[in-house]
Amino acid sequence: MKKYWEYLKYVLEHKKNVFIVCCKRKMFIHAIVHDLSKFSPIEFISYAKHFYGTKEDNENSGFDYGWLHHQRKNKHHWDYWVNGSGNPVLMPRKYIIQMICDWEAMGIKFGDTVKDFYSKQKNKIILHDMSRRILERLIDSM
Repeated sequence: MKKYWEYLKYVLEHKKNVFIVCCKRKMFIHAIVHDLSKFSPIEFISYAKHFYGTKEDNENSGFDYGWLHHQRKNKHHWDYWVNGSGNPVLMPRKYIIQMICDWEAMGIKFGDTVKDFYSKQKNKIILHDMSRRILERLIDSM
């Protein structure tokens, strides 16, 4: 039971941080609906087991399925915008901004800036060329 409580506290802290970041940008709807899928059983249970469970929990968490579910339900993840052939499609600007808000909220928790996070992850992030240009312009303007 402790793993579920610990994960709930983590999710609520992340949502609070996203709420703060989004409100600064006047993105009030996204501030509320961000990552609601993390409360679905497939994500909540698998994430709690993976991040806060025992070694046995972790091995049987179903985390990969939960993570895939999360990516497919949340347009603010770049992974959502990679088609079945592995090719990126254009990510609308509003979701790029929401992705930046997510990264900024994670930075509140873990101490990275958006620029730090992006520079570490850049080579792993698959984006349409235009989406990457928009993202980098937005990050540079921060």
